[in-house]
Amino acid sequence: MSTTNKSQYNSRVTPYVFSCWILAAFGGLMFGYDIGISGGVTGMDEFLMKFFPKVHERKLHAHENNYCKYDDENCNSSSSLYIAALVASFFASKACSLLGRRPTILMASLFFIAGSIFCGAANAKWMLIFGRVLFGIGVGFGNEVCIFYYLQHHRGAVNILFQLLVTVGILVANLINYGTAMMKHGWRVSLGLAAVPGLILFIGSLVITETPPSLVEMGKEMEARAALQKIRGVDNVDAEFQQIVTGCEQAKQVKRPFKKLFKKSGFPALFISTIIQVFQQFTGINAIMFYAPVLFQTLGFKSDASLLSAVITGLVNVGATFVSIYAVDKVGRRKLLLQASVQMFISQVAIGAILVTHLKATGTLDKVLAAIVVVLVCTFVMSFAWSWGPMGWLIPSEIFPIETRTAGFAFAVSTNMIFTFIIAQAFLSMLCHMRAYIFFFFSAWILIMGLFVVFLLPETKGVPIELVEERVWKQHPVWKKFFKDEGKETAD
Repeated sequence: MSTTNKSQYNSRVTPYVFSCWILAAFGGLMFGYDIGISGGVTGMDEFLMKFFPKVHERKLHAHENNYCKYDDENCNSSSSLYIAALVASFFASKACSLLGRRPTILMASLFFIAGSIFCGAANAKWMLIFGRVLFGIGVGFGNEVCIFYYLQHHRGAVNILFQLLVTVGILVANLINYGTAMMKHGWRVSLGLAAVPGLILFIGSLVITETPPSLVEMGKEMEARAALQKIRGVDNVDAEFQQIVTGCEQAKQVKRPFKKLFKKSGFPALFISTIIQVFQQFTGINAIMFYAPVLFQTLGFKSDASLLSAVITGLVNVGATFVSIYAVDKVGRRKLLLQASVQMFISQVAIGAILVTHLKATGTLDKVLAAIVVVLVCTFVMSFAWSWGPMGWLIPSEIFPIETRTAGFAFAVSTNMIFTFIIAQAFLSMLCHMRAYIFFFFSAWILIMGLFVVFLLPETKGVPIELVEERVWKQHPVWKKFFKDEGKETAD
């Protein structure tokens, strides 16, 4: 295997390359838009009257319970999206291998556009759910393939463009919800506009270059070299191209990558990539971002004020992600995760303490305390946005060897969707039954996450992907024992 360090490769960041990065990251925009749009639409009276009339009646009740007014298992229509995305991520893995990244991105965009049409035009609950399923297939394909569109140079910062576009999608969705909340059929506009990022990704998939590894895997080496020269902006790409060819040849020797993934030497990367997805969801971030408008209404904000508060958190989310883009390749993954774990823990505990002592089943918080909670939510979102948000996608994309990378990342995406589904499905009921103690529940998980980083998560800053096994796993005090008998394992 080549030991060429990535810093020795010739490259220039050309306008074309930068545009490719942005277009590929639109898969994140689609995902983020859906996260942001769900909670706002769920809080719109017209939407509730049409699809969830019992929830609407409960919302209007004179002595409604602050924590339970939205508790209805059928109200969580967004959950069907994540089951679809879970299944789709494995099909996307196969599509990447057989067809390449570019056609798979094209398919993701088409599913997302179709989902937006069904949801925006829905006149019955089945249409809404079917549209959410199509959204989910688009998200599953997009999350699987778009991360892999990036090559090694500026790997950390460029991969985080995906997460940045997730946060931009959430912000755009919150702004649209704020603008459509008082419109007739405003919920249709909010859901239907999801077609826009899907359309941009569709157009982009027709413009961007297929990745060199995909072209090599399809036997198109001349095209692969030309694509690499175009992407790098230089003619001399011999060292990197040879490394890509070598990596693809090694990958071809593994006929069943999913089976190799479950061998002893595959366990560390598989465990880290999946558990980090579990932890990402159990920070409570999607619970807050999904239902920010609902949460702020619980605190006593009026409907339009709650949507505006969600917009504020969305702005914080976007701004803080830029911190991660700047810092990830300078300070490393572990330091960002550890700092954020402390900040998120303090924020969640403080929110829980205020609500336990001041927000009862009926009544509202006074304005000062409500404002403090909004600030605490912002500090929580801020720390997540420069840590567990982007690292949850970056780290799984860089810890697998080339031969199992696509299969391994499919497990990461599917795990994310499973636990996003669990949180989306359970949050409103948990809020009703646990009340303010739900924030202590999430803070306990954050404490566990911090310990996980300290003892089990290796640093991958500056390590070329082809050398991650030698420099990371075989050097780690816990994980190196999984490679002691590596020579006895035969490749399939």
